[in-house]
Amino acid sequence: MPVPTFSGYRRLTKTHRLSAAGVAAAGAAALAFAVVPGSAEAEQAPQAAPQALSAKPVAEFNADSIGKIQKDGLTQQSVQAAKQAKADAAAKEKAEAEARQKKAAADMAKAKAKFAAEAKEKAAKAKAAKERAAKEAANRSKARQAVAPKQYPNNLDGWIRESLDIMKKHNIPGSYEGIHRNIIRESGGDPNAINNWDINAQNGVPSIGLLQVIKPTFDAYHVPGTKHDQRDPVANIVAACNYAADRYGSMDNVDSAY
Repeated sequence: MPVPTFSGYRRLTKTHRLSAAGVAAAGAAALAFAVVPGSAEAEQAPQAAPQALSAKPVAEFNADSIGKIQKDGLTQQSVQAAKQAKADAAAKEKAEAEARQKKAAADMAKAKAKFAAEAKEKAAKAKAAKERAAKEAANRSKARQAVAPKQYPNNLDGWIRESLDIMKKHNIPGSYEGIHRNIIRESGGDPNAINNWDINAQNGVPSIGLLQVIKPTFDAYHVPGTKHDQRDPVANIVAACNYAADRYGSMDNVDSAY
């Protein structure tokens, strides 16, 4: 007996083809067992009945079973594809988030380093500016001191102090006390005092000034930078102290006429 055919049969799998053939054979056997041979109806029925009986199950198998299998296969593939796509998207998002986090950390570290460098440079500039200002102020102070000489009062105290500063520059020994003591004894503090009665006066060279210096001694021991005048208080003191240092070691060692 010929095997029934149906649309799409050749696209079935091997298992499905075997199942379909079994269904068709079972249908044909049942039909042959039930029909009684000998009648005209019976002779015609075996030719048509098996085809009619087997066609419906096979047709249902094609439409329902095959469609369901195909649908289930596509659905499963779609689910797997969706899951994979979701996993890929999550992995990509995680990687991008980690990359952003690393970049933010790197940018923060870079910003901190830049801030620290700028702060250090600013502090160094401020320190340099402060040192430069202090140096300039010191230079201005020195310049003012150089331009404006030290001022001394125009009295005995001022004359002695000015003389001591000049003596210091020329390494002439002497103290305020030693100079003051001898001035008081010699002239009483009068820069114009003159001795007209001693031997020097008799010889034409009277003693003049605070420390009563004669002209030859004044000329010989005059110190540059002072006036060349016996009556000038500072010039008189410095010349007399220069002479006393040469003769006695210092004006401090003089206690009488010298």
